[in-house]
Amino acid sequence: MTGRGGRAGKDKGDMARGMWVLRGVEAEPGGSFSRHTGTEELLLFFSETLAIVSDTGEPQGELTIEVQRGKYKDSLGILTHCLMVHAFSRGFLDKSLCGSSLLGYLSNNLELMEQHSHEFIKFPILPMERKMSIMKQDDQMVVTRSVKEGEETKTGVSAFPCQSLKGFVSSIANLVLLRVMAWRQSVPSGARFLALDTEGKLCYCTYQSLGFQTIQVGNQQAEMFIVEQTIHSEEGIPFSCQFYLLSDGHLAKRVQVGSPGCCIITKMPLLREEDVIEPPPRFGKKPLVWEEDLELYSKFLNRKEQLRLSHTSYLRQHPEAQALISDFLLFLLLRRPEDVVTFAAEHFGPFAMLRPPIPALRSSHRPSPFRQLESEEEEEEEEEEEEEEEEEEEEEEEEEEEYFYADEYDYDDDEVNEDVNYRANKEEESNYIKDDDNDKVEENDDNDDEKSDDDDDDDDDDDDDDYYYYDDNQSLDLEKDKADS
Repeated sequence: MTGRGGRAGKDKGDMARGMWVLRGVEAEPGGSFSRHTGTEELLLFFSETLAIVSDTGEPQGELTIEVQRGKYKDSLGILTHCLMVHAFSRGFLDKSLCGSSLLGYLSNNLELMEQHSHEFIKFPILPMERKMSIMKQDDQMVVTRSVKEGEETKTGVSAFPCQSLKGFVSSIANLVLLRVMAWRQSVPSGARFLALDTEGKLCYCTYQSLGFQTIQVGNQQAEMFIVEQTIHSEEGIPFSCQFYLLSDGHLAKRVQVGSPGCCIITKMPLLREEDVIEPPPRFGKKPLVWEEDLELYSKFLNRKEQLRLSHTSYLRQHPEAQALISDFLLFLLLRRPEDVVTFAAEHFGPFAMLRPPIPALRSSHRPSPFRQLESEEEEEEEEEEEEEEEEEEEEEEEEEEEYFYADEYDYDDDEVNEDVNYRANKEEESNYIKDDDNDKVEENDDNDDEKSDDDDDDDDDDDDDDYYYYDDNQSLDLEKDKADS
């Protein structure tokens, strides 16, 4: 059964793919429908109740249809905003209790998310009950159907790929679609969709406009727009229903072709109309004669006096400004140039910080006294480049200094070793020199002893003469003192 449904779904999906797009209820190319607005979408949410009557007009029960906003929780536990449609009926058929219930969830583009239907007739001998569930599982739409007649129950499961269900209109989507058609008061030609028949098999359905008709409810009359839906089953006969719709989407009458009974409203609902947003009023501008308005004129005088005092105070605090202006006016009256603006630019040009230097010698190409935006931009770019170059040079110098310090730290141990060796050599040399000096001193002492002996002998011979002996160092010191004197 799955394979058959998949093939049928593919054929019908290809057939309906070029037709209506359910999101916004668009017609085929060249059709008359376009996307509905958000205001129209809001007008689809309401509840309505119709009475079920027999062909003789006797009440047999009632039908309630409700469309509202809701939230749907999928198998992964994710909540999404959706449309919740609930329709149920209770009544009697040949004095036997019967009823039906339809509950489902639609996405914002009218794609089916989940649907459950239940119908029953409690005949005294053989009660009948039929259930159908449509669930979306992974990439498939699974249809579970069960029929119970007495004690016997038959079940069947069909699966259709979601890709093959393009343009599929479920039972709950049909109720919302009818309300949209009522608001539009038209049905596009060639409206053809995929649908399921009473046996749960894939087929197609069509919509057709039957024109308008006037209905009398109590003392009120209203015009109804008639739409006929036909489900073309591949095995059974076509199943047709006619829907009589009011202008705001309310269902005024429902007739099943071939059935003696129908559903009809007993009380005229309060017809809702789409709010027409009026454009905001436009007021023409009136000339404001502020001189004649006492409040505005008073504010003008106060502000004028405030500015005058502020300017006077500023000039009093900055006398150089008045001197500059006086000098300029004096030169202007003396020169009397034809071009006052150029003269002013040349006069105040030396005060500009970015003014190019004036050449020492006069030239036939005099520089313009006015600022050039392009040259200023170039100068700013050059200054930025120079600053970047200076920063790069500073960074390079810092890196070199760091490298130099690192080298010094590397050679500290070697230098310490060299200093130690140098000091050791110096100490050895000084010790060697001291030894030589000691030897010389000992020799001098020996010579002194010998000379002292000779002097003693001489003293014995000549007592009257006195002799003084100086060692070599003393004699050198005396000679040096004489030379200095």
